[in-house]
Amino acid sequence: MSEISRKLFLEEAGGKGEPLIFVHGLGGSSNTWYPQAQVLKRDLRLICFDLAGSGRSPVTENISIASHLDDLLGVIEYSGAKRVHLAGHSMGTIVCQHAAAKIPDRIASMVLVGPFPEPPEPARIALRERAAKVRSDGMRAVAGAIAAAGTSADTKINHPTAVAFALESLMAQNPEGYARNCEALAAAVAADLSAIQCPVLLLTGDEDRTAPVAVARALASAMPNSEVQILAGCGHWAPIERPKQVNYAMSLFTARNKKKTT
Repeated sequence: MSEISRKLFLEEAGGKGEPLIFVHGLGGSSNTWYPQAQVLKRDLRLICFDLAGSGRSPVTENISIASHLDDLLGVIEYSGAKRVHLAGHSMGTIVCQHAAAKIPDRIASMVLVGPFPEPPEPARIALRERAAKVRSDGMRAVAGAIAAAGTSADTKINHPTAVAFALESLMAQNPEGYARNCEALAAAVAADLSAIQCPVLLLTGDEDRTAPVAVARALASAMPNSEVQILAGCGHWAPIERPKQVNYAMSLFTARNKKKTT
C-alpha cells in the first residue's frame, strides 16, 4: 500500500494503459465521475480519489489548494507512470491547473469541467460565510440551496436524479471537512497558466453560474493549447447533468492525446 493510499481514499476504477486521474470539486467525491469512468475505462487506466476532508477521505489539518496539490502529486507518483492525463471538476480544476503548471512534462492532457482560475472576491466572502454556516448548523443548512443553484433549469425538470445526486453528495460530506474545503477554495490563487504546456479541454454549461462561459473562454485564452466546449442546458454539475455529452467530448479528446504520451 502506498503512502498516499494510506492517507486518502483512493481506488483503481478500471481500465489499463495510460493513467487518467480524476479530481472532484467542492462537495463532491470520486463518485462525481462515475458516468465518465464507465466509458473511459475502455481506453485508459482510471484512478479516482477523494480530496482530504471530502467523501471517504479523513479530515486533515491545514486543508488548502496547496495541500490538495501535494496529494495529487502523490497520486501521480502512485500511478508509476511518466506522464498522466488529468480530469478536474470545479475546485478540482484549480488543483489540476497548479499540477500542470508545476510539472508540465508529466501531464499529457487535461480536461477541466466547470473550470475557473480562482474565485472572485464576492465568491470568497460567500464561501467563508458558508463555512461558518456549516459549522454551526450542519450540511442540511446549505445543501439544498447549493444543489439547486448548481444545476440548470432543464436538469431540474428533465433530469431530477442529477439534482438528487448533487444533494446527496453534499449531505454526505463531513461538515468540518466541507467547511475547511470552503475556506481552502476561498483562499485559492490562480496557477501560472502560461506554464501549462499540455492540450486542455474546457467544458462548461451555458447555465453554469460558478464557472460561466466567459470565464472558461478567458482561461482558454491564457493557455496556448486549449479549446472550449459549451454544454447546452447545463449547470455546474456537468459530469452528472450531461454525462453523455461529457463522455463523448472526453473520449474524443483523450483518444487524440493519449498517443502523444510515452
